[in-house]
Amino acid sequence: MPVPERNGTRMTSQASGAARWSARTAGWLRGSRLGLFVIAVVVGVGSGLGAVVFRYLIYFFTWLATGHSQFGQAGYAGSSHLPWLGLGFFVLIPVVGGLVYGPLIYRYAREARGHGVPEVMIAVAENGGRIRPQVSVVKAVASALCIGTGGSVGREGPIVQIGSALASTFGQWMRMPENRMRILVACGAGGGIAATFNAPITGVFFGVEIILREFSIDALFTVMLSAMLADAVAISILGGGPFLRGFPPGIALHHARDYLLIAALAVAAALIGQAFAKTVYAMEDLWDRVWKNRPEWARPAVGGVVLGLLLLALPQLYGVGYPVMDKAVAGNYVLWFLLVLAAGKILACSLTLGIGGSGGVFAPSLFIGVTSGMAFGEIADHLLGPGAGQPALYAVVAMGAVFASAARAPLTSVASVVEMTGNYALTLPVMLAVAIATAISRGLSYGTIYTIKLLRRGRDIDRAAPWRAFGDLKAADAMRPFPAPLRVIGGSNGDGARRGHRNGPAAPGRVPWPGPVTYRRDPQAVFADESLAQTLRQLAAYGRDGLPVLSSNGQQVQGWITNASVLRAISREIGSAPPQTTAAQAAVGPRPGPPDPTQEPPNPLPGYEVLEINIGEDSAISGHKLGTVTWPPGSVPVAVLRHRSLQAPDPGFCLRPGDRISLLAPRAEHVAPRRAHDKPSGHRPGAAR
Repeated sequence: MPVPERNGTRMTSQASGAARWSARTAGWLRGSRLGLFVIAVVVGVGSGLGAVVFRYLIYFFTWLATGHSQFGQAGYAGSSHLPWLGLGFFVLIPVVGGLVYGPLIYRYAREARGHGVPEVMIAVAENGGRIRPQVSVVKAVASALCIGTGGSVGREGPIVQIGSALASTFGQWMRMPENRMRILVACGAGGGIAATFNAPITGVFFGVEIILREFSIDALFTVMLSAMLADAVAISILGGGPFLRGFPPGIALHHARDYLLIAALAVAAALIGQAFAKTVYAMEDLWDRVWKNRPEWARPAVGGVVLGLLLLALPQLYGVGYPVMDKAVAGNYVLWFLLVLAAGKILACSLTLGIGGSGGVFAPSLFIGVTSGMAFGEIADHLLGPGAGQPALYAVVAMGAVFASAARAPLTSVASVVEMTGNYALTLPVMLAVAIATAISRGLSYGTIYTIKLLRRGRDIDRAAPWRAFGDLKAADAMRPFPAPLRVIGGSNGDGARRGHRNGPAAPGRVPWPGPVTYRRDPQAVFADESLAQTLRQLAAYGRDGLPVLSSNGQQVQGWITNASVLRAISREIGSAPPQTTAAQAAVGPRPGPPDPTQEPPNPLPGYEVLEINIGEDSAISGHKLGTVTWPPGSVPVAVLRHRSLQAPDPGFCLRPGDRISLLAPRAEHVAPRRAHDKPSGHRPGAAR
């Protein structure tokens, strides 16, 4: 019927137009600098909202357990929801929390255990920024439960992992190139820090200095954009002002000679920071030896008994501890109790993480710095009088120095102290203390509180990563371009294959190939702007004889890339080998089994298949040069296998019996039958001209 046919044609045309528009937009977002900034805006807003939700989630679980949104600063005060428990509440509630978040982590996302930042660092350094989507949800719930039920850890580690997982999930959905995926993960981490502490500069430095670990204009601007927007979102909901409001106003260093006291404090803070880092992993080792092969999901609950006993002795260690920090700088604690609180926080945070809890180490390092620095200030005041300055001055300085020693991140340390206190007059003494603490830390330990966890797994991200030697190279630099690009059939970036699109250009009728087709497979694709590190992983997983290379917008197949072409590109880049080298020819072994989808996500090329054609003694093209063979329209030879050696499909390559030609060809369902009035093409496909 004519009318339905016209309607159906119109609907098909509209769907095809929408698919093309979607493909162009996705390609623009992936390939352009402005597109990266647009995605950074989305990541910034998302990480800001995530930080707000996570904070209220902590408040909710804390209120559920204690009847208060923040707890611990009142000392020996029981739960208003469970008054019949009395002080026994401190022992019972960590056990109950462990019974909930222990199985949750074990069942759904084991990488959510611990402080989270090392997992993000290794994802950026060695896994192209890919983080499993469920990590953000599991980390948020598990960490909020852990902190709300007494875990003496911080919330910066969880929000870094939450923001990074959100950014990574969005980047994977957009099929972002690996180099940009890393930047997006740093955007998520920086945005989370900025929104959590109302400290956008700290968020930028945390994302670039700790997570990304490299400085570039694109990275700095992109992370800056995300951090600014994340902080703006959080301020609109939580309000503004310095995060640490309890510090007395007017703190300043009045005499130049007091810099000697700052230097002495920096040495002490550096040693305390190192002790904190070592205690965290010593406690983990202790619990590993004690727990042995018992069920890991039960470890937080059993360890919660020990944590509860510690909280019973020092209730001020309950949760993150910001109200306790405010009371410390207000002068409400005596000298000996400040020292007890500093040592107790080291022990309580290490114990929480050692039993399998989930939370960060940034806030505990601030707590330790405030209490130990305040103690140092009290001693200086007793010995030197008012000339030494306010004790709170040394609490501010020690915050930065302890974290700088533990994490060896001087820029983040300086920015965090001045932003969170709102006192920029202390920038110089904080810089001095941070510089001294960082130098001492580097002399005493190779790893940091974040990287030691990775070093214990045999992963050293501080060494020069292999991909950095050719980090600027893209797949387009190593591919062999086709004489004319092929149009992608059914969409871009794999959308057509995933959605089952079968619309594509018609090709002339299929004719017999010049030899038997011995092998067929669905080709996986890489994008032209993907890094060679990512391309090599795709080749290892899917590239038996190479992979097609898509344009940045996913609309065209521009060329073919193989292991040999990658090696030639690397040799050209580093100048260690001539451009053409037979050593780069890859020997092909048995066909690999199905790749593990958890290692490298597939990116199918819709509408095409790779055919392997065997040239026999009686083949019409045996003895002819490859460039003289006429193939069906839309088909391109991509490789020739001779004596188990993969050769580039050079037009002058002379074909012999036994050769196997890999041909990228349209699928049979995309080939239209020849109509009666079609004229012959002049050359029979598969024949030599």
